[in-house]
Amino acid sequence: MPQQPMTSTLGRAAAVGPFFSVRTEAGAPREQGFVPFAEVYREGVSPALSHRVETVATRLGTAERRVAVSLVQQGLAGRLWSIALAPAVLAGDVPELGADTLWWHPDRSTPEELWLPAPTTLTATAGEVPTTEDLTARLEAAVVHHHLAPLHRALSAVSPVSSQVLWGNAASALVGTLRVLHGWCAGTGHREAAQRAVTLTASLLGTAPLRDTGTFDPVGPAFSRRSCCLYYRVPGGGLCGDCVLRHTGR
Repeated sequence: MPQQPMTSTLGRAAAVGPFFSVRTEAGAPREQGFVPFAEVYREGVSPALSHRVETVATRLGTAERRVAVSLVQQGLAGRLWSIALAPAVLAGDVPELGADTLWWHPDRSTPEELWLPAPTTLTATAGEVPTTEDLTARLEAAVVHHHLAPLHRALSAVSPVSSQVLWGNAASALVGTLRVLHGWCAGTGHREAAQRAVTLTASLLGTAPLRDTGTFDPVGPAFSRRSCCLYYRVPGGGLCGDCVLRHTGR
């Protein structure tokens, strides 16, 4: 897996589907209404995050802010996993997704809500073939440490939600990303990449705090989580395919 310039790698990953796409051109994100995630994660209630939660709550017709918080978080987790995992699987490379360099637009939808001007690689040694352990550590840093952990804290300031729910969402979003990526790789003849996707996902699910969030079946690939994203509480909503409530007789 020879390493490529990260802009090219992200462009290649975008072929998987809209969720795997991120804007990479130069420009002035703030002038177009984007905010760096670093501002979203600052102490206190983030106006951009609060606005997104209210927008989602209105669209879904729910008065429960914790439900909207959970679904906002799961959507963002899915986007972050997608733009990180696909480059790792397809090119053995992980983008630098620093909170100060990745921009988000709270009023736009996929794939126009994320912008990463002048993307670079996250700590790679030129010429070395990355191991599963190396890529796992870099993915964990790029997504969990740089984003999911501070996002959870920021969302808790908007409305308290169980940590078990949020990390279950993160694991579910990871496996959802895997399923799409694995299907694309298998369908386009990239068999080694398809297996690499499964291996990296299993490795990530073995790291804290994703560990013990559910049961992963690498053959499917499939996932049964030990928590619920709360979507069933949305008017007209139901249970997700990996929901714990499917097995509790609710």
